[in-house]
Formats: sequence, structure tokens, C-alpha cells
Amino acid sequence: MSTSPEDDRTVLSSAPPPGPAPAAAGAHERSNALPPGTRLGEFEITGILGEGGFGIVYLAYDSSLERQVALKEYMPSFAARSTEVHVSVRSAQNAESYEAGLRSFVNEARLLAQFDHPSLVKVYRFWEANGTAYMVMPYYRGATLKQTLKDLPAAPDEAWLRQLLAPLLDALDQIHQHQCFHRDIAPDNILMLEEGRPLLLDFGAARRAIGDMNQAFTVILKQNYAPIEQYAEMPGMRQGPWTDLYALASVVHFAIDGRAPPPAVSRMMADPYVPLAARYAERYSGAFLEAIDRALAFRPEDRPQDVAALRALLGLDTIAVRAAPPAAPPHATSAPDPDRRHPRSDTAQPARAAPRGSAMLLGAGAAVVLGAAGWWAYAEMQGKPPGAHAGRAAETVPPRASALRQAPAPTAAPAQVPAPAPVPAALTPALALDAVLAGASPERQVSVRVENPRLRINRDMIRFSVRSSHAGFVYVYMVGAQGNDFHLLFPNAVDRKNRIGAGATLDLPRPRWPLRASGPEGTDRLLVMVSDRPRDFSATGMATEGDFSAFPFARAAELQRRHTGAAPLYAGTPVCLEMPCPGDYGAAAFTVEEVRE
Repeated sequence: MSTSPEDDRTVLSSAPPPGPAPAAAGAHERSNALPPGTRLGEFEITGILGEGGFGIVYLAYDSSLERQVALKEYMPSFAARSTEVHVSVRSAQNAESYEAGLRSFVNEARLLAQFDHPSLVKVYRFWEANGTAYMVMPYYRGATLKQTLKDLPAAPDEAWLRQLLAPLLDALDQIHQHQCFHRDIAPDNILMLEEGRPLLLDFGAARRAIGDMNQAFTVILKQNYAPIEQYAEMPGMRQGPWTDLYALASVVHFAIDGRAPPPAVSRMMADPYVPLAARYAERYSGAFLEAIDRALAFRPEDRPQDVAALRALLGLDTIAVRAAPPAAPPHATSAPDPDRRHPRSDTAQPARAAPRGSAMLLGAGAAVVLGAAGWWAYAEMQGKPPGAHAGRAAETVPPRASALRQAPAPTAAPAQVPAPAPVPAALTPALALDAVLAGASPERQVSVRVENPRLRINRDMIRFSVRSSHAGFVYVYMVGAQGNDFHLLFPNAVDRKNRIGAGATLDLPRPRWPLRASGPEGTDRLLVMVSDRPRDFSATGMATEGDFSAFPFARAAELQRRHTGAAPLYAGTPVCLEMPCPGDYGAAAFTVEEVRE
């Protein structure tokens, strides 16, 4: 992570080795960072992930939930430690700026904690203590979009960019509906997670608040990505959703051209901007380039005014699955060069390596069953006769295991060929899961608490609890790290009682079907949906093997290609007597990691 004052990103890290992460050499001696072993409530500092001009991000261990997290501390460059942990301003003349930044840091944490979207940073909790403030987030692993683009042998194609934009636009739409604006979107503020999903990093609220007081706009803005209305208050130039859309379009410009657009201040008199549609028509569709050019209009009123308008220009509303782009290639360890242009090539990029497989074995006494998507191992359910299958998760009879024996074909990186007209995104279970999550109603809050997200293979049992703001029917999905195993774990043939009350908590799994990690190593993705109405999954090609259900890959992919509805296919269809039938639901995603110890 950069240590420049402008840089206050949340977490930019590749996967660390197992065990506590050591602090960077000499980090504590040359900074205000807390040393490893420092305890802040239930959190123990185990290493330093990065330092910026306004904060320090640590790797920490949450002893109450037994998981690694990222812990961010408000620590501007003009502050220091007056005791071992206490923070105070270095000079009285900076006291007002310090307090303004502290308030904005807390407000940002409070804001992020309200949202639950797969492409927005999630804040678990935040608090003030020791003269400063802290926020705790998931420990995200990946490379920045800037580094990812640098590592590509050529500029990404239109399909790749569309799949990048879809979840980011969904995330922006969610915050815009609450009259919140990011105002700091740039390639180094988007993290490409290891599974390929883009994550929009923090809002930089403390940085903006301090900058506002010091009138240091040119320092705190990313000049090639900020529109003119962010430089100063001007008549008729309010900030709004169009502000974030300009920045996001600038990111696409950088991906295509290898350079960001000219700074907005240089466009006030004689605009040097040359439309992308005039330069790259041979590689991208005209509609796509024109939509990006519209979002890059100098005057705010000439741009799309909200996410829905830009989606319409891009044709994204015709794409059935909105999800993450293909997994990013391994990123280099060298620092990215901001001026680097992407080499142009018409050759396809090398295929990326397939992810490792992962699944869980439930109960004991494994049996092997041939499923529609490959070989799966399942454990016998306690109290059932030989041959019966155990449950796998949430209030369901989970499949006793989901250990796929067959590796999926590697996914090819974007090929540099002229982009075809928009088509539905190719189905992968991960994308289908993301689409279900993105289609949830924001006012229906679902949360999941995992007792132990790091499971030792053949030793630990998974236990989690679900809480919902609305009464409804609970459904639990699972996608193993192998990537092409996709299950509806609950309800199932053994346990169909899947109701939850408003504000109630449901502990899973129930005692009669324990779930034990069985390997191989990797991360299982799970999603809980709470629907106002029961759901019918017959249109998804869902098949039943024993007591639980799965989505056979080939059949599911074909159905996804034919799907034209606005709602995600794999959310199922609401069932009710009256018409129209409301299809609202809430959803929450979580992961469990299986490890060998």
C-alpha cells in the first residue's frame, strides 16, 4: 500500500501465509502503527496491512468470532501517540482539522455499516476510544483494478468491462438511493477479489473533511477521475449520482486507453477530450463507447443523471446476470505504473488457473453418489438407514458433502476482438449467486453470524445463525470453491420447515444433521435468502439427488441463456394465489474456509 497522503485505501493485499501475519520490517519504528500483540477489546493486532495519510490498516484476530479481520484506525499524519495506544494531535493549530476528520471517519463507518452489498466494503463494527476511532471490516484479499489492468497483456474487451461495471453500478445505485455519494472512485480504489468480484473501497470521508477545512482540493482529489463539480462549489454544478458516474466512466477510459481522461480543470476553456467512440470503434461497440463518453461529459447536466440512465445507455438491463468479471490474473509484486499504456494485441490472453475445489462432509460414514454435475461424497445422516443422505446447511438437510471430484475448465481471459452486441453473461455458479444477492430488496435486512468461518478438515463442524428483519421463507445456497458445484441446500426432503419470524434468529444446522468440514482446502460460498413468499425453482432445472437439490451445470447454463426476466433466475419464482405476486426477498452472503492443520 502506498504511503502517500492521498492514499487511504482500506485493504490491498494478496493472501498471507497461514498463521499470524508479521508486521512489515521496521514498520513500527518508522510509524505510529500499533505493534503486533496490542489488544483493542476482542481484537488482537497481528500485522500491518498498510498505512495512508489518514489511517492505518491492521490485520487483526477477532477472538470472539475466531476469524481474521482488517482493523482500520484513524491516524492522520499530523497526529501522534501520546501513550502506548492513545492518539492526540501534534499541534493545537491542527486540532480542528483532527476533530473534523475523526467525525467524518466515524460517519463513514456508520454509513458503510448500513449497507450489505457484495461490491461494497462491509463494516462489522466501529467505535471511538483512545482519542481516535476504529472500524473493523472483512479481510479482503486481491489486487487493485489498477494493478490487474497493468498485468493484462492487452486492454480488456467489452464483455469483461460490462461484467466489471454491472456489480459496481448496482453498488452505487444502493448508496445513491440513500443520498450518499462515493466521490473517490479510481482504479486504485477498486479491489479485484481473488474470486474475481470487484469491491468498491472506502469513501475517503476523513480525507475529504480535512481537505475541505484546509482548502486543499488539488491534493485530496484524484484529478483525472474527479469531475469539475468536485473542485469547488459552482452555480449549477451540484454533486450527485452523476459525479460518481463520471469517475466510473474515467475508470473505463483508463482500462481502454491505458490513460485516464484529461483533468476536468483542463477542459473548462478548450476541451482536449477526444471521445472514445472516435478512437476505438474497431474494438468496442458504438453504443458502449458512446455511453462512456456521455458519462464523461464536462457539464453535469449532459451526463446520465443516475445509475438507471447509464444502465439503459449501456444496455446492462438486458443482461440477465449482473456479476463479477472473470477472475483476475495473478498480480505482479512491482508497483503499478500510472502512465503505462496497455499493449494492443488481437491474440487471446492465456487461460487462468481454475480455483481449488472445496466442500464439506456432513456427519460420518461417507457414501459415494453420482450427481448431475459430477461425483459427490456424502455422509450418512444420523438416525437414518444406510444409503440415506445427511443434511448440509441452514435449516435444511444439507447434502452431506459437496466434494467435487472433477475440476472445471479454466476460464479464458478477455480476448482482444471486436465486441459483439450485448448478450447474457455466461453462467457460473458464483455469478448466479451474485445475481441473487444483487436482486435482494435493500429494506429487507438479513444477517448471518458464523460461529467459526475457518474450519479444520475432518475436525470442525459448521454452525451459523440467521436473522431477518422480515418474516419469510429461508433458502440456503452453496457454491464450493471448485466453482461449478451449485446447491440449494435448504429446504430439502428431510426438513421443509423453513419459516423465520420478523426479528427472529434461526440457529443452523439443527442437531440431527451436523455438518463437518471434509475438504479439500478452499473457500465455500454460501447465501441465505429470506423470501416473503415460498419460491418455485422448477424453471432453473433444479434436480434432486436423495434429500437435497442441486442445479446441474449444463442444464442451468442453457436455461440462463434463454432467461429474459428482470429478476435473477436462481432466486426462483414467488408462489402466491393473488396476482400480481410480490417477489421481494432479503439476502446475505458469507463464506467458510476449510483448512488442513
